Amino acid sequence: MTAMRLIMFDMDGTLIDTQALISEHMGAAFASLGLPPPSPAAVRDIIGLSLPVAVGKLANTDDVALVEGLVGQYKAFYKAALEHDMDREPLYPGARDALERLKHAPDTILGVATGKGLSGVTRILGNHGLAGHFVTLQTPDHNPSKPHPGMLLRAMAETGIDPASTVMVGDTTYDMELARSAGCRSVGVSWGYHATTDLLAAGAGALIDNYSELDAAIARVLE
Repeated sequence: MTAMRLIMFDMDGTLIDTQALISEHMGAAFASLGLPPPSPAAVRDIIGLSLPVAVGKLANTDDVALVEGLVGQYKAFYKAALEHDMDREPLYPGARDALERLKHAPDTILGVATGKGLSGVTRILGNHGLAGHFVTLQTPDHNPSKPHPGMLLRAMAETGIDPASTVMVGDTTYDMELARSAGCRSVGVSWGYHATTDLLAAGAGALIDNYSELDAAIARVLE
């Protein structure tokens, strides 16, 4: 009997390209409270963290009320924008084909580990017709923010798959550190929001430049 493997995917910067959307509405949220909007580069750096952690880092504050206010404004701007434009969370080229291949592999279970909230995850997966591809969805709703290992630990507990057979696919150092802290393997993608040199430094077991390389990279890190 073939051993099962668990392949976990980040969303922003890995499966979907949302940098412009996140930067735009983060800037609007800060401006609405009279704060200078963060630069796109600063926003790019925090994508992948849970929203309160990301906002606190951008604002350089631990003021709970301020963080909650910024989070509320950001969510409101983001939701309002998507009511009028459903095409601003596109899949990266090749993502759908890669997910289809893996879904139909008899030894493979798929999951999501993301800084997005669960409602956003389910909406996006539904919009792209991918809701049935993933067995486990790990979000900040029930886990600490990356790079804490909680998301992967919970996913492995839900699926019964051990760390040696679990791979995290992501675009940020938070994803690589998450995998390392949970004792799992990792594959970094070059098209996302953190530099590949940083991904390697954070422990990436392999790097890919497009989704056609994913299957081979997964096999390589699981050897």
